[in-house]
Amino acid sequence: MKLQNKIAVISGGTAGIGLAIAQRFVKEGAYVFIFGRRQDALDEAVKLIGSNVTAIRADAADLRDLDRVAEVIRQAKGKVDIVVSNAGFTEQVPLREITEEHYDRTFDLMAKGPLFLAQKMLPLMEGGGSIILVASAMHYMGLANHSTYAGAKAALRSFVRTWAAEFKDSGIRANLLSPGPVPTAIMEGQASSPEELAALHKHYADYVPLLRLGTPEEQANAAVFLASDESSYVTGADLVVDGGISNI
Repeated sequence: MKLQNKIAVISGGTAGIGLAIAQRFVKEGAYVFIFGRRQDALDEAVKLIGSNVTAIRADAADLRDLDRVAEVIRQAKGKVDIVVSNAGFTEQVPLREITEEHYDRTFDLMAKGPLFLAQKMLPLMEGGGSIILVASAMHYMGLANHSTYAGAKAALRSFVRTWAAEFKDSGIRANLLSPGPVPTAIMEGQASSPEELAALHKHYADYVPLLRLGTPEEQANAAVFLASDESSYVTGADLVVDGGISNI
């Protein structure tokens, strides 16, 4: 198993890509801590993962909650080997209509949250490890009405480059995982009916060179690579798993 005896923490680990990563990590021998805001979603995720998992109710954008997550892990395991920042959402808003509230909500969760999650975990990573920030292929693309979402994800690209330089001689690697369109709850939130969702799926799939949406499991495969020794010579990189959509 590729992650035998590793300790991982995953934000947004209750559904979609985050849940798939948690499930795959456990299959590869890791113990995972997942956290999110909804207790019912955490309880369901624990059932789906099955074993070697602890769920913590916490907001990935709240620094006090991140301190509490770090303390729970410190007391339970004493270390962290893998950090996955995955929590996110999408609100499509034209530039003319962006409010300060929308901007703050987006950047607090998807830029501030990942930075401080990594910071809070560093004292638990004295033996080295892997930090994975889940972004989006959208930060390479010019897609209307996504100023804040794409901007926050682009910030993550800068973070891992900077951290690769900062982490010299620490044994810690930092990389980005940039998915393409994947049918998750985030995508479902962009549609108001099953018919609209089906049309949205087709719309995205038509733009992908592979002519289909990706799956959470395909993203989990990439996360295992970045978390394991298979990527031991990879840091500061962006692993784009998008079916080629950002290249055309």
